[in-house]
Amino acid sequence: MKNNITIIGTGIGGLTAGALLTKKGFKVSIFEKESIIGGRALTFDTSKLTLDSYLKTLSNFNMNVPFSEPDLKTIFEKKMLKGYKLDLGYHAIGGGVLSNANSVLAELNNHVDILESNVGLIKENGYVFPFLSRIDKLKILPNILRLLFASEKTLKKLDSISITDTINKYGRGQMTLILEIFSRSITTINNLNLISTGEMFRSQRNLYRGSKPVGYPKNGLKNITEKLANYIQQNGGTIYLNKKVKKIIIENKKTKGVIIDNKKYLSDIVISNTLVQDLFKIADEKHFPIDYVKNIKSLKGTGSLCAYYSLNYLDPKLIGKTFHFIERNIGIDGNDTVGMIDFMAASPDSRISPANKFIVQSYIICNPDEARNIDILKKLKYLLDKKIEIMIPNYKKNLNWVIYPAIWHLDGVAKTIENEKPDIKTPIKNLFIIGDSVKATGIGFNCALNSARLLVEHI
Repeated sequence: MKNNITIIGTGIGGLTAGALLTKKGFKVSIFEKESIIGGRALTFDTSKLTLDSYLKTLSNFNMNVPFSEPDLKTIFEKKMLKGYKLDLGYHAIGGGVLSNANSVLAELNNHVDILESNVGLIKENGYVFPFLSRIDKLKILPNILRLLFASEKTLKKLDSISITDTINKYGRGQMTLILEIFSRSITTINNLNLISTGEMFRSQRNLYRGSKPVGYPKNGLKNITEKLANYIQQNGGTIYLNKKVKKIIIENKKTKGVIIDNKKYLSDIVISNTLVQDLFKIADEKHFPIDYVKNIKSLKGTGSLCAYYSLNYLDPKLIGKTFHFIERNIGIDGNDTVGMIDFMAASPDSRISPANKFIVQSYIICNPDEARNIDILKKLKYLLDKKIEIMIPNYKKNLNWVIYPAIWHLDGVAKTIENEKPDIKTPIKNLFIIGDSVKATGIGFNCALNSARLLVEHI
């Protein structure tokens, strides 16, 4: 007889694990503390969204909105979000149409349509698209390919080598700029001394499978999470919303289930898809080795300031494209910062805006402490607006509204040389952790998804 499995959280990791385990015949129950699925990859239904529910959900996910135009109260009172689908924070999916998301959905005989784009570069007085010319590619390709397709043995040696050191070794002309920008945008970390060369190039491999570097699902992120949730529910699994797990039951170094609303739910296996740093809020740390507890509590996430611009008009030449930018010497961790302006979601095919309206998504990288510092956020907001102005001169003439969510836990654990991500298997028997906080290939969305696949293989 197959085991009963409890999963905590309906983030992309929890839903992926739930769907794949359900397919294998396990009895799966997923408990979600929010009233909507998706975790940090959720999409809001703005027709049902109130100001209070929006702010509460943001707070629950380590976010707030330090700025908006007009103010949030006016935006909600005038129902300015009607007809839009709004993601929790900025999400582009690495790997485009050949992303890991469709690889998983294919196992479930399903598929999601994904818009995809090459990447351009915003300069001081305009932009180039794509980022690299054919001549640039020919110049740098040998070095890039040597690193991209290095053996795992070689990449492990590079895990402790920072991007700063790699730039010193390989950086020539455009190669330097590529390493400076792409390593930051892939990891959402500005400090090149902290970024692992090995991890960065593992994450890059998806981009050389025949698809474009970045993608965005039609109908928003909920198109992916809903397909996974539907599969679970149609094949015998159960998803419970508004059910917060108060405690993981552990006896004799083995998990026995969870407690919700003072009621015990017994199960053979418990899988936590929450932030790993929050594990000991629901699992008594006395059951774990001291060094394990210390490491988990020391792990740091990533941060960013996002911006969602709603416009009445957009130059057709921009629609469907994505652009990087780098801003030098701004006095934050890493000194320089990188961000993206995304016009994929502005395509009518994205179906996240009302007719004849356009959403431009963007973000700029900072660390978690900076994401809570209003003075730094003001500086980052100015830079985002400055880049939009370069791309869309006098954009404010066509602006309906703009919301700037700040997040200080974008990725659960940053993939840095300093952070040693934990394995999916914990020291407690039959207790596992998944999500972008654990050791799996890829960053963010892809890391969470791949952690679930690793878990299923293990079980």
